[in-house]
Amino acid sequence: MKFLTRALSASALVVSLATPALAAEKLVVVTSFPVTLTGPFEAAFEKKYPNVDVEIINKSTSSGVKYIQETASSNTTDLFWASAPDAFEVLKNDGLLLKTGIANEQIPDNISGFPMNDPEGYYQGFAAAGYGIMYNERYLAAKKLPVPAEWEDLAKPEYFGHVGMSAPSRSGTTHLTVEALLQGDGWEDGWAKWKFIAGNFSTVTERSFGVPDGVNSGQTGLGIVIDFFGLASKASGFPVDFVYPSTTAIVPANVGIVKNAPNAEIAADFVKFLLSTEGQEILMLPEIRRLPVNVDAYKNTPEGFPNPFDGSIKATVNFDVDLSGQRYNVVNSLFDVMITYRLNDLQKAVQAVQKAEKKLGSQNNAEAQKLIDEARALIAAMPVDKARAHDPEFVAIFKQKRKAATDVVEGRQAQIEQQWDAEVVANYAKATELADRAASLL
Repeated sequence: MKFLTRALSASALVVSLATPALAAEKLVVVTSFPVTLTGPFEAAFEKKYPNVDVEIINKSTSSGVKYIQETASSNTTDLFWASAPDAFEVLKNDGLLLKTGIANEQIPDNISGFPMNDPEGYYQGFAAAGYGIMYNERYLAAKKLPVPAEWEDLAKPEYFGHVGMSAPSRSGTTHLTVEALLQGDGWEDGWAKWKFIAGNFSTVTERSFGVPDGVNSGQTGLGIVIDFFGLASKASGFPVDFVYPSTTAIVPANVGIVKNAPNAEIAADFVKFLLSTEGQEILMLPEIRRLPVNVDAYKNTPEGFPNPFDGSIKATVNFDVDLSGQRYNVVNSLFDVMITYRLNDLQKAVQAVQKAEKKLGSQNNAEAQKLIDEARALIAAMPVDKARAHDPEFVAIFKQKRKAATDVVEGRQAQIEQQWDAEVVANYAKATELADRAASLL
């Protein structure tokens, strides 16, 4: 009997050595987030679920949407993970997201009036972000510049050549920043404010991270960014800080399970982990610094960490994601035509107005004031009004997106943009002329 027992034990050992360990289950995540965010979550989730291998496929938001659309017939993606809610609306409307029904009672239904999750249950908010102004403290001190508090401060003449921003056509977070001001101030006033701020730009960067990099290094004094760029840089020891203007929005970044996900159950586990207090606390790491949406995570926040649930962030814009999605490409095209590609013309016109107004000062010169007012109106003038920008037939023309400044659009969209460009160039030139004439009278 002892011999038989030993024989069976030896046989079992041979079988165990010959049988490979269970293969790890793969979770494929398409995301626009950098490795500084995805890495800690990947490591923590794999530690919690040791038989899961998380594979991160990094793409820009628009490229990620396109990838999921193009591979839908033979889908290999489990999760889409990105900031812009517009992108999730596109995938939902295409029938490419799975309704999950995942919930967490520690997460409120809305944040600053914006729904935390898709009302139909196709995607969940996992972190929040606002938009504002990042600044280099040493730079401002050296240039004797005040710390701005509101968007309109950046249009003041003392900030000429000191402000950086990326193009919204190539950054989903920058698009949301532009849209938040348009929704807060209205179409005409919002665009006017953007143009006079842009007149003070030192640069329009190709990618959104180019702005915080410039502020961190002191190449640029101030940058218009999503909050985590400024908060993470400050936490990492750079001499920078961040301020939320009142006309801003707090919007959730999102995660959604892709329809026909190969590992939908594991994907659901990942979403639940993201929303748990354990997962949410990862957001507060210095290299991430995103705002948790789980209120329990704020019990152990670092000193000075912003909290969107205690009223410390005065966000006055109730962001309309449907409106943003409807006019997404039109807004991006207008920004590029009026600002990105005509920055020199715009700077010249804005500086001419600033110089004329400085010379005018408190003088009572009606003729000069009239010329300055006309110059301002020409700079602010829009080639398309709000009603036109919301017309579905007109909006449908703008399908071509730019990934680089050198990209060329064609067809009817190109024709319209050329018409806009001609009008904008003429307006900026005339505004410069009128402002110079006003200055000559003083």
